[in-house]
Amino acid sequence: MFNDDGNFIMQWGTVGKNDGQFMNPTDILVDPQGLVYVVDSGNDRIQKFDGNGKFISKWGDSGSGDGQFDRPGGIAIDSSGFIYVSDIGNNRIQKFTANGQFVTKWGSSGSGDGQFNGPMGLTVDPSGYVYVVDIGNKRVQVFAPSNQTTANP
Repeated sequence: MFNDDGNFIMQWGTVGKNDGQFMNPTDILVDPQGLVYVVDSGNDRIQKFDGNGKFISKWGDSGSGDGQFDRPGGIAIDSSGFIYVSDIGNNRIQKFTANGQFVTKWGSSGSGDGQFNGPMGLTVDPSGYVYVVDIGNKRVQVFAPSNQTTANP
């Protein structure tokens, strides 16, 4: 963590599988309340911390079921506080509550609209549209708040 002048303030985490440890963290999100979510890709989970790095909770494990991951990559939040996670190995996006409760998912392997080949980075605009970087298909897909494909630039 750094201040506005770029001076080092603090750090947290070590290598491992326990709470507060990481194996290949790939993205980070700070919500409006200052809570920090870290995509712990190597452990197939999301970890949640307070603004001082104190562990709060985690969710996810390895697999292809609801709430499971195969190399989670990116994370984003919408204006209602829902958390979106790109699930690279399962070629899908999953949506969760801020406490990690699974809400829905979409996507499958392929190159058609709504399909992915390695979804990585993602963001949500103020209107709720979800933008997903589909690295293997070399494109960005945009999904309406109802999770329907609206654009395929």
